Formats: sequence, structure tokens, C-alpha cells
Amino acid sequence: MTRVLGIDACKAGWVGVLRTNDKITALVAATLAQLIHQAEHSHPAATDAGARPLEPIAVIAIDMPIGLPDTAPRQADVLARAAIGRLSSSVFTTPVRAALQAPTHSEAVLINRELTGQGLSIQAYGLRAKLFEVDEWLTHATTRVVEVHPEVSFAYLAGAPLTVRKSTWSGAERRRALLADAGIPLSGDLGLAGHAVGVDDVLDAGAAAWSALRVAEGQAISLPNPPETFTDGRPAAIWV
Repeated sequence: MTRVLGIDACKAGWVGVLRTNDKITALVAATLAQLIHQAEHSHPAATDAGARPLEPIAVIAIDMPIGLPDTAPRQADVLARAAIGRLSSSVFTTPVRAALQAPTHSEAVLINRELTGQGLSIQAYGLRAKLFEVDEWLTHATTRVVEVHPEVSFAYLAGAPLTVRKSTWSGAERRRALLADAGIPLSGDLGLAGHAVGVDDVLDAGAAAWSALRVAEGQAISLPNPPETFTDGRPAAIWV
């Protein structure tokens, strides 16, 4: 039994798509640690509860930068943009760690520009809490964790970059069909009724779960290959 988990950030905190063989479960939690705890103890169906011990999760894939750069843009971000073409604006340039540690956006811009020659968007700076939540959790993670970018995963699933955004009906349906064909069917309420989780967040978590499965089965590739390593010592690459 192969269990993999794909994770995306959302307004409620974090959303995960857990795949246990061909069973799909969606989970939501305010913190990353809570979400992973839910996943580790989640049975694919009520009839399975107590039948046998759960296998550990083989791979967790998360749509959040792992490995923060020191003085230059990450190759992972550069290669991800190239892989998705028209929708490349969905890949933000990961700020350097020192900029993210700055207490204000204006200070972060100055630090990032001094070290990399580039500014820093308010959107990228706004992710700092989630970035550092992942960064801290990784210090005691026992499961293999990889970084993914959903649009890169969708491009590989489709065999070419997608051109319609998932915020549109046709874009969402295209991505849902691609995932279903790849063994990640996202239909019904998935247990998400009552949760403030957007369609795009669930699709992204599903794409992350697909990439996690590829990693678990030894079929995935990394961008770049081999991954970069910065002073934080974490391999920086987007897996697909």
C-alpha cells in the first residue's frame, strides 16, 4: 500500500490530498503539523479502520519553496517558468532568506535588491509565515519531503504547458480530468464540505499528490538535476 500526500497553502491554512492506493482523501488544517498528523492517522475508508496498521506516508510533496537562496535566484524557479510557458507568472522568484527575515516589506526589498539585484513583491513577502512554517517543520520531518509546482506537474501530465488558468471553468475541468486519468480522481465533496478551500487549492494539492506518487515510484525528475544546495543545506529543486 503506497501512501503519498500532496499539500497546498490555502486561506484556511493548508489543504492536503492523500492518496492511499486508489483511495483519495482531502484534509484541511490550520497548521502544517496538524495536517500531516491528520494524514498519518487517516484511513482511506471507514471500513478499513482497525483492520490493519496504516503504512507510513512514503512521500510528501508541497507547493512551497524548500531551500532558500542566499544571493541569487534559484534555478528551480527559472526552470519552472520555462516549463510552463504562458502561465509562468504563477512562479514567483523565491526571496533570499535574509530578506524574508526582515520585519517589513520595504526592508525586505532593500535586502533582496542588495543581494540579488532584484526587488521583492508584496505577494512573495506575504508568504514568509508559510515559508518559515515549512522551514521549521522540515527540521524534524521523518518522511521524505519534496517541493513541487502544480503548473509544472500539470504541464507534464498534459504533455505540454497549459494555456488556460485554473480559475476558469474550462481550466479547472481540464486539470481535474488530467488528474483523474493519472489516478488522482477529485470528485464529490472529498470531505471538504464546510471548509473555506478554493477549487484551485484542491487541484494544486492533487497535482502535488501526483508528483509525490512519481517520486515514491522512482519515476520523477527534478528541476534542476541535481538540486542546488544553499547555506541552509536543503536540496532546492522542483520535482515532477
